[in-house]
Amino acid sequence: MRIGELAALAGVSARAVRHYHQLGLLPEPARLANGYRSYGLRDAVALTRIRRLTELGLGLEEVREVLAGDTGRPLADVLAELDADLARQERLIRERRARLAVLLRRAREGTLPAEGPVSGELAAVFGEMARTARRLPGPEPSTAVWEREVLTLLESTARPEDRERMLRLLRTNASAPEAMRRAYEAYALMDALAEAAPDDPRVAETARALAGCVQPEIAAELARDAAGTPPQAADSALLAALYKDLAPAQAEALRQAVGLVLADGERKGKGSR
Repeated sequence: MRIGELAALAGVSARAVRHYHQLGLLPEPARLANGYRSYGLRDAVALTRIRRLTELGLGLEEVREVLAGDTGRPLADVLAELDADLARQERLIRERRARLAVLLRRAREGTLPAEGPVSGELAAVFGEMARTARRLPGPEPSTAVWEREVLTLLESTARPEDRERMLRLLRTNASAPEAMRRAYEAYALMDALAEAAPDDPRVAETARALAGCVQPEIAAELARDAAGTPPQAADSALLAALYKDLAPAQAEALRQAVGLVLADGERKGKGSR
């Protein structure tokens, strides 16, 4: 048989046959006087076996191990590994479909955040923000939109333990009476600083409003985290990026607010000892 005839018989392409030759999966056959490969029944059997193994989902390196015979891995072991991997993939697919079902329901209800798919906890916070924004006489402050984008980024990139902690702190903060109203007042003050200078008197007022949005127990926890941190390391890489993304006066207000929160948290911590 010529290569095209062998390929047709085994149900693969001639290109695949050549590829298997290059990888050493299929031995090179004898050649005719004109240089063409000449295949026999044993070649067809070997090629069909390769095709069946790949159809099961084995990679070509795994096929090579199975074909190695006594020096390779038993087919049963390779198939058991493949089955375990498929089971893991099935579990992941079920989990993804469950999350998608929740997102689809929110999309149909009109409660899916514009920032994209987020956890149920963060979606609940965003939903409360949306309800507060609808009660405003004018458009939603751009700082509120910016904060949602930052929270979405943090949830997507944080380590699982850090993400859980962030969501816990958000839930605690958002559950306080009038918490969202105070937050939107602070957002409006931040928006007003978009064209202001860093030494504008409104910066200090905005910093106090931002700090006032943080519940005392959260401030105390953040202060404990920051205890012992060298002054030059007080601003994390994330905070530095946030400051850079804001207008100068807004960045200064946020910087002062962080200082106020940590100082207040330290006082609260000392008072509880």
